[in-house]
Amino acid sequence: MKKYLLSAVIAAVCFATGCNAVQEEELFNGKDLSNWAFVVDGDLVPGDQVFSVQDGAILIQGSPFGYMYTKKKYRNYTLNVEWSWVDEPTNSGIFLIIEETNTPFPKGIECQLKAGSVGDFVLLGGADLLEYSPPEGQDRPRVPMIFKREDSSEKAPGEWNKMNITVFEGVITVYVNDVLQNVGTNPVKEGHIGLQSEGKRIQFRKVTLTEKSGE
Repeated sequence: MKKYLLSAVIAAVCFATGCNAVQEEELFNGKDLSNWAFVVDGDLVPGDQVFSVQDGAILIQGSPFGYMYTKKKYRNYTLNVEWSWVDEPTNSGIFLIIEETNTPFPKGIECQLKAGSVGDFVLLGGADLLEYSPPEGQDRPRVPMIFKREDSSEKAPGEWNKMNITVFEGVITVYVNDVLQNVGTNPVKEGHIGLQSEGKRIQFRKVTLTEKSGE
């Protein structure tokens, strides 16, 4: 509980003060995916068959599994993303603090975009959050989760959602359509950012990042 309260306090201060914003960067320029690289499960198809740009938005097919990730690693930042399910409620995720990009499910923290669970944390590839502890008397599961704090706040398919994520010295704070859904503390503080292909089609039309100085 103390660890959670500390993370919440740090997150609230960072959100309120802006943690000394440095500059805003468009991770998606609205035209192409030149700032991104791709991982596709089993290299079944080229990345551009899964991840593309249509009508000024990123379109992710959902199959095969995989993700697109920033070529650059980031440490302290606020990430603003707008996303929408295309056909029906489905699955996807925003990967944070990816340490290595050599597997479809890399070591890092997934901020869930699965319908009904948007805002859950999924601890991938052995990644950890200080707030997580396995149920008493049980071993750590293969894919641990920390569930969102509030009722689902995502919108229906075809409507655009807003997600605001702040990462500051490993503390991850997630707002879904202006509702605070999760806070977690990662001992690892720097990594790539990724957008996942899992399920069916999903699109992103805004992906901007504002780096923070932390001073």
